[in-house]
Amino acid sequence: MLKSKAGEMAGKIWIAIDGTDGLTAKQIKKATKLVDKDLFLGLGWLLREDKISTEDVEGEVFVRLV
Repeated sequence: MLKSKAGEMAGKIWIAIDGTDGLTAKQIKKATKLVDKDLFLGLGWLLREDKISTEDVEGEVFVRLV
């Protein structure tokens, strides 16, 4: 069950980032209305699949599609 939820969260995150130059985790959270646990579950899925890259920008996690 958690695996399907991770995929669902990843899809929401992907949609939020698609068409942008990238977003901070805070911006993604606001756009998707995900709680921290679900946000990081989805980000982990996308990282594992090499679909996103992350970096630390001024103390914020910045995420972009690869």
